[in-house]
Amino acid sequence: MTERVAILGCGYVGLELGRQLQDDYEVVGVRRSDGGIAAIEDAGFEAVRADVTDPESLSAVPDADWLVFAASSGGRGAEAAREVYVEGLRTAIDHFWSRADPPERLVYTSSTGVYGDHGGAWVDEETPLDPQTEKTEVLAEAERVARERPVEYGGHGSVARFAGLYGPDRYRLDRYLEGPVTAGYLNMVHRADAAGAVRHLLTENHRDEVVLVVDDKPVEKWAFADWLAEQCDVSFPPKQTTEERLADESLSETAKRRIQTSKRCSNDRLHELRYEFEYPTFREGYRDAVREYRQN
Repeated sequence: MTERVAILGCGYVGLELGRQLQDDYEVVGVRRSDGGIAAIEDAGFEAVRADVTDPESLSAVPDADWLVFAASSGGRGAEAAREVYVEGLRTAIDHFWSRADPPERLVYTSSTGVYGDHGGAWVDEETPLDPQTEKTEVLAEAERVARERPVEYGGHGSVARFAGLYGPDRYRLDRYLEGPVTAGYLNMVHRADAAGAVRHLLTENHRDEVVLVVDDKPVEKWAFADWLAEQCDVSFPPKQTTEERLADESLSETAKRRIQTSKRCSNDRLHELRYEFEYPTFREGYRDAVREYRQN
């Protein structure tokens, strides 16, 4: 019998995950907006309208062997994030595991933001979490829900901590080519590998994992910006130190904390699980974007 995966919050990564799975598995994408439903249908798999915070609407989603929780709070504040990432996740788990045919496991997509600042040092799955904003505190709480609550029902929960996502529609070339570029490290992963890592956790039967999903080469922002400028055949962009950027009095406290956060994320565990990257570093991942830029 073919396994079915339900992707709750089937957005930027979820759509790519569905495309990667749909030839071999039954895939259901779940969104609450007209545009989201249309995007899932355009990607070629089943779309269901539902809201993770509304258990009654989740009844429209068919039974699934695997759940992926990739819902977004839409860039809103900490309270909205809590409503989706914590309460919505808890609601979804309770709903699906209360069914006669419950899922076998869940993968929750989190963020490397839960680590906070490490002064440019390396972090991995064993590094204690130190969320430094209200929103990353919510993400850390949601991770606990994802790992612990399915177990209460006899299921399994894994967490995929994404580094900065990039890929089609999210290359942000102008940010780095025009500058000013603030000092610090970039930890990145191409959308294809973010989805690919989740696919790997599901299809290779990994359970109860916490995995950093980041490519092989964290890079200093200034070095990345200069490399990108060379590839695009433009002048190096202007640069700012962290102190110069923080001198901007208009910055919010959240923005200041984000600027002060620096770390390098290790993907050793993902390699131990034998995941093979399609885009091991930014050099491969930005190839198409650079080609398109030079042609325009």
